[in-house]
Amino acid sequence: MSDHPKRIHIMEVGPRDGLQMEERRLDVGEKLALVDALAESGLAEIEVGSFVHPGRVPQMADTDAVFAALARRPGVAYRALWLNRRGLERARTAGADLTAKLSIATSETFGRRNVGRSFEETLATMPQWLEIYAEEGLRDVSLGVMTAFGCTFEGHVPEARTVAMIARVEDLLGDHGFRLDEVDLADTTGWGNPLLVSRVVGAIRERWPELPVKLHLHDTRGCGIANALAGLALGVDRFDGSIGGLGGCPFAGLTGAAGNIATEDFAFVCAEMGIETGLDLDRLTDAAHLAQRLVGRPLPGKVFRAGHRRATLAPTDPPV
Repeated sequence: MSDHPKRIHIMEVGPRDGLQMEERRLDVGEKLALVDALAESGLAEIEVGSFVHPGRVPQMADTDAVFAALARRPGVAYRALWLNRRGLERARTAGADLTAKLSIATSETFGRRNVGRSFEETLATMPQWLEIYAEEGLRDVSLGVMTAFGCTFEGHVPEARTVAMIARVEDLLGDHGFRLDEVDLADTTGWGNPLLVSRVVGAIRERWPELPVKLHLHDTRGCGIANALAGLALGVDRFDGSIGGLGGCPFAGLTGAAGNIATEDFAFVCAEMGIETGLDLDRLTDAAHLAQRLVGRPLPGKVFRAGHRRATLAPTDPPV
């Protein structure tokens, strides 16, 4: 327990990563209601939507309108995803809170399906992105690593490959006067398990002991919370969560898969372990109920249906 962080940070990705997989397309008002409910729970970072071509992700076609109508709360960062310069320009115009982000895929097949490029081709585009980020005054880069724990198309991804790819990006950043500020490991296709998480995070810790690691975990095969616990045991204190367990990647080669780890489930586990999240579980479960009503289907999260209150034994009470 001593290795666990005392406090963690959860970024909510449900309004983007979650809703992009839903058959029912929420309107602007519904999305605003969900984002506001999430902000009320104490979440300080919310991914509101993505600025991508509506032909590829039609559920995100109205992200500009959602940002335009946001009732922003002090202390909350409203994030967005983009895949090209046009997307970034739209995000800036809309008033999204910008960070310098780059991404790679450890699986060549997934990379081509997701963004139409190999790793080498992706690496070749990065100097252009760095020029743009320099214009924005952004010098600390968060590197997203997709398929970090395996790939539906290619199978196991050796940790050495992941480390080598990150090292290539770090070298390129250094050559252009940038700093690798965070590595965001994504279990994109849901093949992660606690042993794999320990191995991959451990390999990165061995190479970069002080580099912050973030985990973006899917619960596709029921290992999401177990994988988060493996990360906690290694001191990881940054996570993505999705309200009610919404989510999934449209290019991962999966059907009917569960989404990201449910924000309220992970917050509950952390509370039970004495790890601070700064989140109000009552308001989180309210937001999960709202999400389920809006999408019109049962969501896989557990705590919002089962409840999070329990009778606690006094210290002098005997165990039962």
